[in-house]
Amino acid sequence: MKVQTTDMLAALQQWIASVQRQLPHRPKSQAMFDACIRNTIETTFRQLQDDTTFVITGDIPAMWLRDSAAQARPYLLLARSAPEFEHLLLGVVERQLRYVIHDPYANAFNETANGHGHQNDETEMTPLVWERKYEIDSLCYPLHLAYLLWQNAGTTTQFNGTFRKAAALIIELWRKEQNHEQDSDYRFVRRNCPVTDTLPRDGKGTVTGPTGMTWSAFRPSDDACDYGYLIPSNMFAVVALRELAKIARDVLDDVELETEAERLAAEIDAGIRAFGIVNHPQFGDIYAYETDGLGNYKLMDDANVPSLLSIPYLGYTGNDDPTYVRTRNFILSEHNPYFFSGKEAAGIGSPHTPHRYIWPIALGMQGLTAREPEEKLRLLDLLERTDGGAGMMHEGFDADDASKYTRPWFSWANMMYCELVLDVCGIRVAG
Repeated sequence: MKVQTTDMLAALQQWIASVQRQLPHRPKSQAMFDACIRNTIETTFRQLQDDTTFVITGDIPAMWLRDSAAQARPYLLLARSAPEFEHLLLGVVERQLRYVIHDPYANAFNETANGHGHQNDETEMTPLVWERKYEIDSLCYPLHLAYLLWQNAGTTTQFNGTFRKAAALIIELWRKEQNHEQDSDYRFVRRNCPVTDTLPRDGKGTVTGPTGMTWSAFRPSDDACDYGYLIPSNMFAVVALRELAKIARDVLDDVELETEAERLAAEIDAGIRAFGIVNHPQFGDIYAYETDGLGNYKLMDDANVPSLLSIPYLGYTGNDDPTYVRTRNFILSEHNPYFFSGKEAAGIGSPHTPHRYIWPIALGMQGLTAREPEEKLRLLDLLERTDGGAGMMHEGFDADDASKYTRPWFSWANMMYCELVLDVCGIRVAG
C-alpha cells in the first residue's frame, strides 16, 4: 500500500504551506521544497500488510538502513501532530530492526526473500539480503531513528522486544569488531568489480590493531575502507550508544543495557581521542577520516553521512568545537582530495562518483553545520542553482557543469535539501 491517504496528504499539505509562508521571497525554495518532500513520501515509502514500512532509495529497489532513516528524518516533525505519520515511522523503525536481527552485517535488504541483489558476493548471503557490505552506520541509523521518534513525538512503542533484541546484537557485534583480527568471522569478496567494491586479504580487509574503536568494512558511500577504523562512523556509534543508554534508563528501566551501552560508548570515544586525531602542518590537530591503529591515517572527507563535516549534525560535538572547526577548515579546502572547485560550485564529492562531481548531500550538510545564517543561505542558493533544471536534487553533479549529474532520482539528497530549507526557517528535528 502506497502512502497516499487523505488524512496524511492533508497534514503534509498543511505543513508544506506553513513552511512556504516563511519563504515569501524565495519562490524556487517554495517549489523545490514542495516537490522534494512530496516525491519522497509518495514514491519511496510503502506500508506493508505486516504494518511495517518499506523504503527504497529512489532508483534502486532495495531498502538501505542508512538511506531509509535519512529519508524518514524530516517527517519526524509531523509525527506528534499527525498520527498517520507516527504510524508510518514506527513501521520504518520496526522493519529496520527486523532486518538487523536477520543479519546485522548487511546494509541493504529486499522487501521479501526474493533473492534479488548481489547474491554472488562471497559472504554469508541470504535471499532477504540485497547487499552485505558491513558498515557501522547501518547499525547506528535504526537506533538513532528510534530515539528521534521518541524525542520528537513522545512515542515509545518502538522500544519493544524487537528493539531490545536488535540493540543487544548491535552491542555484541561492535564489541566483536573491536578486535576484528582475532574475533571476527566476517568476510566480503566481490569478483570482477572496482577495487572499492571488495575487501583485500581474502575479504578480511587491511590489517588493524586494537584501538578501542570498532571496525568497519565499508564507508557510508558503500566503498571499502582503506583502513578499518572509520572515525566519523565511530563517532556516530558513540552518539547512538549514548542515546541507547538514555532509552534504557528512562524508558526501559534496564540497568544492564544502560551500563553496557555507556561502557562501550566510552571505550570507542577513548579510541577516537587516542587514535583519531592527527596534527596537520597547516591546520593543526584535526580528525582523521580513517586509521588502522598501526600508525597509518587517511586524511580526507567523503560526501556521505556520517562524515567529518557532519559531526555536529550527528550530535557528537558542537560546530564550535575547536578540533571540529580545524577539521572543517581542512575538509573544505584543496587539501581534502575530494573537495572540488569549479565554474558552477565548490564542495565535497566522493570516490564513489566521477572525479570533480560535487554531492548535494555534502552541500546541504555544509549548510546545516554552518555557524552563520549567511552561510546557510549561500548553500541553499547554491543547491537551487545547481539542480540541473530538474527542480530536485541528484547524487552528484559536475563542478563545471551542473547539467551533468548522476542518479536523477535520489531521495536522500532531496531530503537533505529539505532539511536545509527547514533549518533556514528555524525548524529543526529535536535531539
